[in-house]
Amino acid sequence: MIKVGLIGCGFMGGMHSACYDAIDGAKVVAVADVRPEKAEEIAKVHGAEIYATGMDLIANADVDVVDICLPTYLHTEHAVAAMKAGKNVFVEKPVCLNEEECELLLATEKETGAKVQIGQVIRFWDEYVWLKEAYDKREYGEIQSAVFKRLSSYPTWAWEGWLHDASKSGSMALDLHIHDVDFMRYLMGEPDDLVSRAVRDDKGIIEQIFTTFNYGDVAVSVEGCWDYPADFPFAANFRVKFEKATVVNDANGLAVYPVEGGVIKPEIKPSFEGTHDIGGNLSSLGGYYNELKYFIEKLEAGEALEVAPLCEGVKSAKLIYKEIASVGGAQK
Repeated sequence: MIKVGLIGCGFMGGMHSACYDAIDGAKVVAVADVRPEKAEEIAKVHGAEIYATGMDLIANADVDVVDICLPTYLHTEHAVAAMKAGKNVFVEKPVCLNEEECELLLATEKETGAKVQIGQVIRFWDEYVWLKEAYDKREYGEIQSAVFKRLSSYPTWAWEGWLHDASKSGSMALDLHIHDVDFMRYLMGEPDDLVSRAVRDDKGIIEQIFTTFNYGDVAVSVEGCWDYPADFPFAANFRVKFEKATVVNDANGLAVYPVEGGVIKPEIKPSFEGTHDIGGNLSSLGGYYNELKYFIEKLEAGEALEVAPLCEGVKSAKLIYKEIASVGGAQK
């Protein structure tokens, strides 16, 4: 049984709590949050011990894994402390705020031998898993162009508004846009170059970004925005044009449009349908369950983490840093 210490009991911590409750081989035995009522809520589900702070949990809890669901600016200090305490670590995306933190995390991982996975959940989301497998098999030939979009209303749920402090979140570009940039890298590798344009709020913080990544003659467009009105529906879409078909994932589901005509609707069966009241507009635990199940199973088997290891989270973060620098910084 893998004993888990969960640090951060907000929305994402609640999501992870529900996932662990459904995964054989894992048990949340310790939780920490600076808000006692949040920690108590999750602790009751698992019969877990409560710690006042994440550092207290790392220093004193009997756990195999530390799962960090904290604001981005707190990731590095907690992940480093957990690795040095002999724990394996799961860190929510984005991995950290800057290149200096990236290098510290990589050095600590090498020094301690800890296994570290980053919560780049889109790599585990069923429709995106399908796309990756179809491309790896070259089922429809080579990619000719691709478009990825992730659009949201203005996020108001963050603890003490940290998402809207660019020094703590890195802006929308690092927090939201990284999902699709990371998946693009996972699908196609490293781009040759990029061109970005940003839209900012009245404080100069990036709220929307459009980037074209070039892979030789293939262009990939990635848009991210979280500045739409409150009733604007969340959208996470892609459109990939292959030699033999175009694949679309949108509000109507996943569809393949072969060059010769017609439409194919691949059958996507979620790995797990959650029944927990976790809030938000999610119909199942989806990729969150998939990624944590993968993490636990790899730890149990003593095998390397291959899908979303620390080094991959770092590479995606560094590509986002490059985008942000190219438009003049997260906040002007």
